[in-house]
Amino acid sequence: MSDTRSDRFVRSYLKTRHLVLLVELGRHGSILHAAQAANLTQPAASKLLGELEHALGIPLFERLPRGVVPTRYGEVLIRRAGAALAEMDLAHQDVMELLSGLTGRVSVGTVLTPSTSLLPQAVNLLKTRFSRVHVSISVDTSKLLIERLRAGMLDLVIGRILDAESAAELNFEPLTDEPHSLIARAGHPLARHHNLQLKDLVHEGWILPPSGSILRDRLTALFLSHGLDQPSETVETLALPVITNLLRGSDMVVALPEELVRPSLDTGLLTVLPCDLGLRMDWYGIVTRKNHELSPGAKSMLAMLREIAATLYPPRPEIS
Repeated sequence: MSDTRSDRFVRSYLKTRHLVLLVELGRHGSILHAAQAANLTQPAASKLLGELEHALGIPLFERLPRGVVPTRYGEVLIRRAGAALAEMDLAHQDVMELLSGLTGRVSVGTVLTPSTSLLPQAVNLLKTRFSRVHVSISVDTSKLLIERLRAGMLDLVIGRILDAESAAELNFEPLTDEPHSLIARAGHPLARHHNLQLKDLVHEGWILPPSGSILRDRLTALFLSHGLDQPSETVETLALPVITNLLRGSDMVVALPEELVRPSLDTGLLTVLPCDLGLRMDWYGIVTRKNHELSPGAKSMLAMLREIAATLYPPRPEIS
């Protein structure tokens, strides 16, 4: 049963211009700049913000000499306002597509590994059945993709949910985990090493994911747990073409799922070094928003992902 006070606030008071102003305030941190972006005068923007705060009875922004900073209440409203506006934009797009005879669109975000196998196969299958569905794909870290999903900027994400707050708003269909191997060029000097240990890798050149990523944190913990210093010769990137070309042209190493570089392994350009890092990532899966009706294009994409995933990944083991 809905809260009558909330229902009255949304239906009788809240207007689109309130939502636009909230989003722009979150982007610019300035009433003046937010007013300009929302096509309002500064007095009108200040009045709208004051009306919102009065209606809710809470401060949404802290006024500072050089701008405004959202309170925790303001952060919630900014995120929800962005999602609401994104929904209306998608509704407009759906109507325009129906008028023009198109069959829909879907925006998918994915972490790196499924971008090389699961998602391309699912998109190919979708196109064989619904050729006029427009597909937009973003490859990034789970954290950034989940933020975009919650804000309504993505329909689906193939990734991980990393915090309890997000988990409460999202559905998660687990697919598989990611064992990582140590990858290097074919003929790498360490490939002939019969008892390769982590200590032997400290002085090697490493290709690493950016700081703050799960894999980077786990690699850091791995070296520290063995009482070792972190590698000092490093390159940070998530771009797979850059990674494979760096490996082929140098003696650098990288921890990756073998699936990501399978073509180069199969053709003998790269090799798996004889060192078990014992490194596995948490399960990734298909993530959608709870209580959100997917567009026809997004529903079709979800169905294709499930169909391809059933052929690629073994069933998840039951926890006894």
